Formats: sequence, C-alpha cells, structure tokens
Amino acid sequence: MTEISQKRVLRIALPVVLSNATVPLLGAVDTAVVGQMGLAAPIGAVGLGAVILASVYWIFGFLRMGTSGLAAQAIGRGDGAERDAILLRGLMVGGLAGLLMVALQYPLIQAAFRIAPASAEVAELARSYLGIRIWGAPATIMLYAITGWLIALERTRAVLALQLVMNGVNIALDFWFVLGLDLGVPGVAIATLIAEIAGLSLGLWLCRSALRPLALRAQVFVAGAWGQMLRVNRDIMIRSVILQGSFTTFLFLGAGMGDVTLAANQVLLQFLEVTAYALDGFAFAAEALVGQAVGARRRADVRRASVITGQWALAGGLALGALYLLAGPWLIDLMTTSPEVREAARLALPWLVVLPLLSAASYIFDGIFIGAMLTREMRNVMIAAVAVYVAALLVLVPAFGSHGLWGALLSLNAARGIGMALMYPRAEAAAA
Repeated sequence: MTEISQKRVLRIALPVVLSNATVPLLGAVDTAVVGQMGLAAPIGAVGLGAVILASVYWIFGFLRMGTSGLAAQAIGRGDGAERDAILLRGLMVGGLAGLLMVALQYPLIQAAFRIAPASAEVAELARSYLGIRIWGAPATIMLYAITGWLIALERTRAVLALQLVMNGVNIALDFWFVLGLDLGVPGVAIATLIAEIAGLSLGLWLCRSALRPLALRAQVFVAGAWGQMLRVNRDIMIRSVILQGSFTTFLFLGAGMGDVTLAANQVLLQFLEVTAYALDGFAFAAEALVGQAVGARRRADVRRASVITGQWALAGGLALGALYLLAGPWLIDLMTTSPEVREAARLALPWLVVLPLLSAASYIFDGIFIGAMLTREMRNVMIAAVAVYVAALLVLVPAFGSHGLWGALLSLNAARGIGMALMYPRAEAAAA
C-alpha cells in the first residue's frame, strides 16, 4: 500500500474533475449543431431524447459504484484474480442490461413519451433519435463497469482519456454528419452511437490486462461473489432511484409554481450540476483509497483517506460557494436574457452559495461508504433523509414557495451528510 497523501488524492481526483467538465460541453455542441438547421423541433428532439436516455442510464450508475468499491477492496487484499473477475462480472451485467434495453426499446420509448409528452413533430424526431441511440445501450452500461474498475486502480488519467476520446469523436462526427452530410437529428444520434462503441473499444483495451487470463473463468462464476455483487448493487440502485425521485419531485413542484420559477430553477440547477461534477472527483478518490484500506485491514488508513478527501471536498465546497457569490449574477445573465427569470434566479441564488458547502459531506461520505461497502447503510440513510425532505416540503413550500423548495433540497443533502457522519465509525470498523 502506497502512503495516503494529499498528492495521491489529487492525482486521483483532478483527472476526474477534468473528465466531468467535458460532459456539459458535449450537450452544448449537440444543441448548437442541430440549432444550425434553423428549426426548433430538432433542438427539442435531441434534448428530449438525450434526457430520456440519461434518466434510464442513470439507474445503472450502481454498476460503476459497486465495481469500484469491490475492486478496491480486492486490491487492498492483494487478490489480483478477484480484482479482475469483478471487472468481468460487471461487463457481463452491463452487457445483459444493455441488450435487455435494446429488446424492450418499444415499450420503454412509449412509456417515456407518456411521462414526457411532446408535439407530434418533436416526438417523431425524438423517436428516430432514440431508435438509433438505444443500440449503444450495451456499450454505455458496460463502460460504467470499466470506469469503476479504473477508478479502483487509481487509473483516473485513463478515465479522462476515455472521456476525451469519446467526446472528441462525438463532436467531430456531429459536425460531419449534421453540417456536412445534412443528416439532421439522425446524424447526431449516429455520431453518439459511434462514439459509444469507440469508447467501449478503448475501455476494453485499457483493461486488457484483466481480460487475457483464461484461468479467471472459474473465478468469475463463484456463486458467493455474485451474491455479494448483487446485494451491493441492489442497495446502491435503491438509493439512486430514491435520490432521482427526490430531484424529480423538486422539478415537478417547481413547474407548478409557474414558468418563471421553473426557468429560474432550471438555470440554478446548472450550478448544482457543476458542484456535483467538481466534488465527485474527491468522492471517487475516497472510494479507491478507503476501499483499498478496508481490503488491507488498515484502519488508520481508512481514517487518513477519509480526512484528506473530506478536507479537499470542504475546500471545494467553499470555493464553489465563493464563486457563485461573486460570479453568480453574471452567470445567470449568461444563461438567460429574460428579465423575469434573471430576477427570480438572483433571489434564489443565496441557496446555491450555501449548498456546495453543506452538500460536500454527503458527496464525500458517499465515496467513503462505497469504498467500505456500507451500501445498506447508504440506502437506509437515504430513506431517512428523504423522510426529512418530504417533511420539509410539506412545511416550507406552502409558507415560502420557491424558497421553501430550495430549503427542502438543502435539508435533504444536510440530512444525508449528518446521517452518514453518525454511521462513519462503521467504515473504520470494516477495516478491523
């Protein structure tokens, strides 16, 4: 085990932060390219189709987290065979889940349009987009397992390279297919599909050392290991679905307060997305370092990894809060020209100044608990936090409107952080 230091944490975290920073860029290019067609429907179709797929794929995020925690612990134990078998199991689960999505594409797409209705023109274009993109489901979900495995090995520069190649291919093909060949919305979908396949190919090459030994076949199918993997992923999936439901509730309640409030909240949620992308890097470092320390049965290293990653997460939360305080009004003006939306967003901006600092604990404890494989505790804390969130919604929203909505969201993240802080001793105990 290499000594856990500030430098080591940053070596893991910074490539992840840079990798995450490229994600919004791709969506912006997709929108800009179809925007050159001069029509509203293609922009709406690409946006709607991307949101539908992202929502479905987000559920499978458990595969990244579960693979990361399990592989990190295997590394800490010095069990190279199990480390590699975990990747192979993840690839199998991801591939099967993706094929299932392809097989069930018709009912999935129909259900999506019932939840998110659109005009006939937008719906037709979005269906053509989804009909192409859905074939990339196996590649996209398998990449979750690859990403989690690379994080466990602290190979986050490889994660950054993977993201840069995928986005680079996607952006180049966007321009060629849409502006050069005039393929329109299907061209955007084809570009993304090719990029996803290219990403999987590169990911498999980056993990080639784990895919070579034929002797691992027996290790992959050990029943007990599959049982552990399914239990871990089940708990993470339940936790993730509940969290997604909480954000969906926030959006729906905001929509009921009028178009101006909805638009202002949508602008400010971009700040929240940036916060998540930035702090995720330190959470991923916690996953790898805590997982390895637990596997090696080094209790002191669990504490040191938790303290150092926590310090950086808090520093990041403070920096982001300061950024939003100083540059928030300018950023709001950059994202909208509507005077009413600008005013409403500015009134709610103080919540976004406080949110990064109070949310930092929940992000970093997620990483610590994934590394320690305390997934049941994560699930239970999330259930309790959502109970606090619902109570806050019932009390604050009728009294304070949109401000009550943001206050309730703040209570959700604060409750998550406090709940996991109370259970943190179990993370150290896991290494005993």
